[in-house]
Amino acid sequence: MARVASETLKSRVPDGPIEQKWDKHRFNMKLVNPANKRKFNVIVVGTGLAGGAAAASLAELGYHVKSFCFQDSPRRAHSIAAQGGINAAKNYPNDGDSVWRLFYDTVKGGDYRAREANVHRLAQISNNIIDQCVAQGVPFAREYGGTLANRSFGGAQVSRTFYCRGQTGQQLLLGAYQALMRQSQLGKVDICARREMLELIVVDGIARGIVVRNLSTGQLESHTADAVVLCTGGYGNVFYLSTNAKGCNVTAAWRCHKEGAYFANPCFTQIHPTCIPVSGDYQSKLTLMSESLRNDGRVWVPRNAGDPRHPSEIPEGERDYFLERRYPSFGNLVPRDVASRASKERCDAGFGVGDTRLSVYLDFKHAIDRDGEDAVRKKYSNLFHMYHKITAENPYEVPMRIYPAVHYTMGGLWVDYNLMSNLPGLFVLGEANFSDHGANRLGASALMQGLSDGYFVIPYTIGDHLATSELPEIPEDHPACRKALASAQNRIDRLMSTGGKRSVDSFHRELGQIMWDKCGMARNKAGLETAISEIRDLRREFWANVRVLGRGSTLNQSIEKAGRVADFLEFGELLAMDALEREESCGGHFREEHQTDDGEARRNDNEFMHVAAWEFHGVGEDPTMHKETLNFDHVPPSTRSYK
Repeated sequence: MARVASETLKSRVPDGPIEQKWDKHRFNMKLVNPANKRKFNVIVVGTGLAGGAAAASLAELGYHVKSFCFQDSPRRAHSIAAQGGINAAKNYPNDGDSVWRLFYDTVKGGDYRAREANVHRLAQISNNIIDQCVAQGVPFAREYGGTLANRSFGGAQVSRTFYCRGQTGQQLLLGAYQALMRQSQLGKVDICARREMLELIVVDGIARGIVVRNLSTGQLESHTADAVVLCTGGYGNVFYLSTNAKGCNVTAAWRCHKEGAYFANPCFTQIHPTCIPVSGDYQSKLTLMSESLRNDGRVWVPRNAGDPRHPSEIPEGERDYFLERRYPSFGNLVPRDVASRASKERCDAGFGVGDTRLSVYLDFKHAIDRDGEDAVRKKYSNLFHMYHKITAENPYEVPMRIYPAVHYTMGGLWVDYNLMSNLPGLFVLGEANFSDHGANRLGASALMQGLSDGYFVIPYTIGDHLATSELPEIPEDHPACRKALASAQNRIDRLMSTGGKRSVDSFHRELGQIMWDKCGMARNKAGLETAISEIRDLRREFWANVRVLGRGSTLNQSIEKAGRVADFLEFGELLAMDALEREESCGGHFREEHQTDDGEARRNDNEFMHVAAWEFHGVGEDPTMHKETLNFDHVPPSTRSYK
C-alpha cells in the first residue's frame, strides 16, 4: 500500500499573531512593479468564481491573461448552481458575529482538519468580498431599511449568510463575469472557450503552460505562460450521481497530479442532506435543494417504521423531528455531514418515506401557518418552483422529500499559504485545492473561498513567484511542449483504438456505484479494500473493452467523456486508498469502526491531525503520502457537538 515520506510539507505560513499573519505576509512578499506586470503572461484555467475573479483581478493589475473554460461561455461555470448564500462576518443583525467567530465556526465545522492560518485569512477577507460584490451590482437581498439581509445556515448560531434568493452563485458569477469581460474588451484577457485542459507543461521543474483540446474542432493546442492558475472545481462526479453539472470532472487536477503536484485529502467529500432523491436508474445527475430551506423547513419521518400514510394523514404526535430531537441547540441547522448521517440512519432503520423509502420529509407547513404563504414564497419561490417542476409535487401543499447526495469536495491539490502547489508556478484556487474547509464544508463558505482566493489572495501571492523566479521565454516547439502534446494525443489514440463493446457511461455508472456503496456516507476497512480491488479490475476492463464512437480529431463528445472517465478510474483508487489509510471518522469521512456509542464521528487526533498529500508514481503503483502536520493554537480541538 502507501509509502510514507519522512519529511513534512512546508506550508509557508508566516510567523506572528494570527490576526497579523496575512498583513505581515503581504508586506514581506516581493512585488512586480506596474511597468513590469505587462511583461508577464498568466494562464487561468476555469471561469467559475475563483477563476473568473482571478483572471479579472490579474488583468486589472496589468498582467496579460489567457482564460480557459470547457463551456461555450464563462457564464456557464458550475458556480451558478450555488443557491443559498455566501458567508461574511459583517454582523449586520448585531447577533454576536465577528471575524473570530466565523474563524472558530469554520475550523470547528471542518472537524479540525484545516490549516488555521488559511481559515483566519478567509474570515478576515470575507467582509471585503461583500463590498466588492455590492460594488459590482450583485443584487443581494435587503431589509426594509436598505441594509443587506442575512439568514442562518448550518453550523452557526448567528445569521451571517448574504443571499440573492436561491440564485446566489449565479449572481456572484455574473459579477465576476462582468469584471472579466471588461478586461477582455480592453485586450488584457484572451478568453479561450470550448477548451479542455489535458496536460500541464513543466519546464525545469516549473509549471509553464498547458495543453488543451479544442472541443469544437478536436485539435490539440499548447499554450505557455509564466504561471498557471488552476480553478477547475471538484471531483464529485467520480460518484456518477452527484449534484454537480455533468461536465464537472477531475481531469485537469489529475493531469497536474501525474506531473508531480500532490493530491491532498481526496477522501474528504461532502454529502449534502437536502437533495431531491434518486427516482430511477435513468438519472445522470441529482438536483440540490438549498440548505437555506432548513431555516423554515422542518425535517421529520414517521415515528412508526414503514408508515404508508400520506404525510397529511400523520398527526404531530406521530412525527419524529429527529434533528431537533437529537441536536436541540442547532436543530435543523446542524452541519451538512451531521444532518446527512442522521437522515441515512433513520432510513436504514426503516423510517424512510417515499416509494424507495430512501428519503425524509422537509416540511414547510409550520412556516406557512406562522408567516403566511406569501412570506415563504418571497424567500424561496424559485427553489419551490424547481422542486415542483422536477417532482410534480407542490411543496406549498405537501412536504418536500429529500435525501443526502454527493455535493462538494474538500480534497484537492495541495497548496501552501500562497495557494501554490508543491510544483512551483502552479497555483490552485477554489474547490480545486484541498481548501480551507478541513473534513467538512460549512454551507455558504465555498463561494466565500472562491472569491477570496480569486479577488484578494492570488493577486498578491502570484507576484512573489514571478518576482523571484527565472522564467525564460518558452518557444512553441520546446521539448516540454512537444512531450505534453504527444502525451495527450497518445491517450486519445489509445481510447479511439480500443474498439470494445461497452459504452463509456456503463463504466462510469459502475464506478459510481462502487464509490457510493463503499466510499460514500459510511466506510469501513473491508469495503474500502474491496473497492480498491474492484476499481482496479474495472479499469483493466475499461482499457480492454470500452467503445468510443466517432473520430478523435474532430467534434466528438464521446472522446471527451471517455478521457474524463479514464481519469476517474485512476483517481477513484486514490480516494479509496486515502479513506483506508485514515483510521478515524471526521467530517464527511465516516469510518464505521470509529464512532461513539450514539453514532457520532470519533476523531483520532494523536495519529491523524495532518493533511495527507499523495505523490504519484504511476498507474497501479503505490503512491507516497506526504504529511503536513496541523497545529491548533487558537481553536483547541474538542469533540464536535451540536447538541
